[in-house]
This record gives sequence, C-alpha cells and structure tokens, in this order.
Amino acid sequence: MRDPHLRDIARRLRRDATAEERRLWQALRQDALGAAFRRQHPIPPHVADFACLEARLVVEVDGGQHGDARDAARDKAMAAAGWRVLRYWNNEVRENLGGVVADIARVLGDRSEWGSLTR
Repeated sequence: MRDPHLRDIARRLRRDATAEERRLWQALRQDALGAAFRRQHPIPPHVADFACLEARLVVEVDGGQHGDARDAARDKAMAAAGWRVLRYWNNEVRENLGGVVADIARVLGDRSEWGSLTR
C-alpha cells in the first residue's frame, strides 16, 4: 500500500526542487537516455530525487547538507531493497551537467547489468 504521507512529501519536493534538480530533470526526462526516470519517487521510507524503475537506479543530487552518515544509511537501505544509488553534488550538476549525464548513461548503457542491479 502506498504511504499518503510519503506521497505528500514527494509532491512537496517536486514543487520545491532545487535549480540543480530542475536542470538534471530536463536532461533525464522523456526517456532522454533510453530509460524512463521519475522525479521525487517514494522508495519507502525515503524519497529518491530521481528513479529509473526499470533499471532499479536512483540518482541523488546533493547540496552541502548531505554526505553524512544519514546519506550512507539511506544508500544502504535502498541497496538492500535492490536499488543502485548514484550521488552527484550540486556543483557537479551546475558545472558539468554533460559529465553527470554521461556517467548516468554509462551505468544505464549495459542493459544486461540491470538484472544484477536488483540483487
């Protein structure tokens, strides 16, 4: 069953997206990399910035408040649920969007690995 509280959090996060999240979303949306992404997708008990359901891939865009033990615990919980997590700093998205997108495309590139991402 879907958690309505988590759904509301996801809606708020979509509405209040950072400039970097909006910029990366423009690069990921509409299957731009050959894979569909959702933004602010609930993965209980968390909400991922971006998620490719088919590849079980999460992409997080982090500001200065990130990079601590909470993020490590979040990544571990998502990995235990079968998700692979990629993290990029805001400045990477701002200064090297092409490199970030290329890195995500590289991970998505070998579809034969997608099954292994769920283990």
